[in-house]
Amino acid sequence: MLDYKTSNDGLLQLERDVLDSVVQKSNIQEVYEVDKTPLGRGKYATVCRAIHKKTGTHYAAKFVKKRRRNQDQMKEIIHEIAVLIQCSSSSRVIRLHEVYESITEMVLVLELAAGGELQHILDGGQCLSEPEARKAMKQILEGLSYLHDRNIAHLDLKPQNLLLSIEDSCDDIKLCDFGISKILQPGVTVREILGTVDYVAPEVLSYEPICLSTDIWSVGVLAYVLLSGFSPFGADDKQQTFLNISKCALSFEPEHFEDVSSAAIDFIKSALIVDPRKRPTVHELLDHPWISLKSNLVTSLTTKSCESIDITTLSDRRRSTSTPISQRKSFTCITTVDSPPPKSKDFPTARMRNNMNSDSSAVRTYSTTVNCLCPQCGTACRHLSPAQVTKPTITIDRGILC
Repeated sequence: MLDYKTSNDGLLQLERDVLDSVVQKSNIQEVYEVDKTPLGRGKYATVCRAIHKKTGTHYAAKFVKKRRRNQDQMKEIIHEIAVLIQCSSSSRVIRLHEVYESITEMVLVLELAAGGELQHILDGGQCLSEPEARKAMKQILEGLSYLHDRNIAHLDLKPQNLLLSIEDSCDDIKLCDFGISKILQPGVTVREILGTVDYVAPEVLSYEPICLSTDIWSVGVLAYVLLSGFSPFGADDKQQTFLNISKCALSFEPEHFEDVSSAAIDFIKSALIVDPRKRPTVHELLDHPWISLKSNLVTSLTTKSCESIDITTLSDRRRSTSTPISQRKSFTCITTVDSPPPKSKDFPTARMRNNMNSDSSAVRTYSTTVNCLCPQCGTACRHLSPAQVTKPTITIDRGILC
């Protein structure tokens, strides 16, 4: 077992001799045949299929730049490597096979999940049935419990970071992308603005300490998205979305949840609590009746239960909550190459990859298209133009990779 040390900013460290034993100095092209067509692309990382020349085994090679905006990122890359090594015994976390280093990049050779991202199912116009959503959420919680038992907060749970071993099937889901994860030590306070807009927790927006319960909020948002195809807090702009999150302006419109059980609604409500101290633990969520099936599920949601939610007026609720991401087409987007629109059905699908990008504190405007190839997210993203956090004293000093 490797000896891990943790810095005060929540990053795992590896001793130099341990790192040297893990990282291969040879050219990855000598060992693997790397497909030039990427499986996915971020602003600072690209994932390609890599085939081992001797065994013929297929892997996913994640090429990560060692410098970003003229700053060294080796601490963060080593942290991700260390987290993956520490989680190597979990079947719910994508496995690290090898690491290669070049002058400008680190290459993480990872287990290949043949089914791709869970987001791809949603992009195809499909909304998970309740049994499928329950099965998916149980596996996500199993992976998260492994992390939380080791004081690891993922901090970027979303459909894009959940991989399927089997195409179009939720039978085997694995967690990936630990680039912004943190190790939370007792007595050490970690504050940082990071995450993805629709899934970020209120304490992150208010620059309060990050905790394991920060992931629990994202679990609640995930369950809402998988069951309805809607973002629970999405609005016309980032600031309104942040306000909805901070107030937990949550509603369950009957037309979106008429076939969803009351146990599933209770699961979502139990996770989406503003005070992180009052949220359940991941083990308590695994024991929730909706996940554990320890009690019968009621298969309807009455209008009365929806109206009891604390929303000021019906018009405000329609305007500020449960916005289908497929209707947020007019948002500004970083445009490079147009791509065909994703398949769609009458039911709107969950689609949002808005990141807290820290390139500039000013609001920027980009050319707008419905579908584009974004250097952060890949095909068909719909980014919002970056906006400042309402708390003026906060400096957003880093963003995330999709």
